Amino acid sequence: MRRPRRDRRRFVLKLTARGSVCAEIGVWRGDFSAQILRTVRPAKLHLVDPWVFMTGEAYGEARYGGKVAADQNAMDRLYEEVVQRFAGPIADGVVEVHRCGSEAAADLFQDGYFDWVYVDGNHLYEFVSADLELYGPKVRDGGLLAGDDYGVQGWWEDGVTRAVDEFVAGRGYEVVSLAANQFVLRKPGVSRS
Repeated sequence: MRRPRRDRRRFVLKLTARGSVCAEIGVWRGDFSAQILRTVRPAKLHLVDPWVFMTGEAYGEARYGGKVAADQNAMDRLYEEVVQRFAGPIADGVVEVHRCGSEAAADLFQDGYFDWVYVDGNHLYEFVSADLELYGPKVRDGGLLAGDDYGVQGWWEDGVTRAVDEFVAGRGYEVVSLAANQFVLRKPGVSRS
């Protein structure tokens, strides 16, 4: 039996530094975002999600394709709830919400900007692969790329595992952990911490 998602992710946060600059790609309701804020107390947390309802057969089992959210109105409500939930940290300049796809958001950040990035967006292979390619350069040398659902087969047809394995093989990232369905990778280079 799999542990609850929040418990599976807890150890990832213990690998990150307090006061770090980070991003969560794929926010949904913001439950993990809240856990990041409580545990890591980041200097800056960027929340990236388009909050777009996806149609088509490939997304029928996705939360944002009909399994939970029924339509775009439901996704719009989720976005508004996240903005309300984090109104305080947004006003304080700690949280910034980017309602756009991960590719558009990546253009907003210079290379080496993040201490760590957590990837939990679209789980189809091509999207996970693109997120790793886009955000790898945005993470500082010695920083972390992490994410959810490694080793889990779901509607996404093992896309997370395949993309992560290929990325590691081709980029020289150190595998810090592949436990509890989480992947944690360290970018090559000298760490600033």
